[in-house]
Amino acid sequence: MRLIAYVGIGSNLDDPVAQVQEAFEELDAIPDSVLVSRSSLYSSKPMGPADQPEYVNAVAAIDTLLSPEDLLTALRRIEDRQGRERGGEKWGPRILDLDLLLYGKKKISTADLTIPHPGMHERDFVIIPLAEIAGNLTIPGHGSLQTLIRQCENHAVKKLITGK
Repeated sequence: MRLIAYVGIGSNLDDPVAQVQEAFEELDAIPDSVLVSRSSLYSSKPMGPADQPEYVNAVAAIDTLLSPEDLLTALRRIEDRQGRERGGEKWGPRILDLDLLLYGKKKISTADLTIPHPGMHERDFVIIPLAEIAGNLTIPGHGSLQTLIRQCENHAVKKLITGK
């Protein structure tokens, strides 16, 4: 069954804009999936240690036939191909971070995967680009994107490059 999945994209190392743009291309090449929408690119301050570069963030919508587990595996392969090193500092700097934010309207909680992605509803660098491509979306258990944006205290994201 086809459905729309949303993927959060972030990078703050090794030319982050290029990393995010390459990630869009890689997402469009996932088997049995098509990139249907992509947000603008935004800059944001890091959530973790302050002594790291700002992040470039975006969100992509993918029409997919893959299971959530298979899609997560594909996302991890993209991260690995772009040079992501695992096991570093939590919320530390990284070449590429791909998070499966939503998978249709499903709620999933396993050892490897939680959907909706934990904390996404509180992160302006996720909900603002997500609202750009899916403004009427409701996050299961958290409410509409428009409500979440109004509740988000710190809109410190800045649009860098307009999406397609």
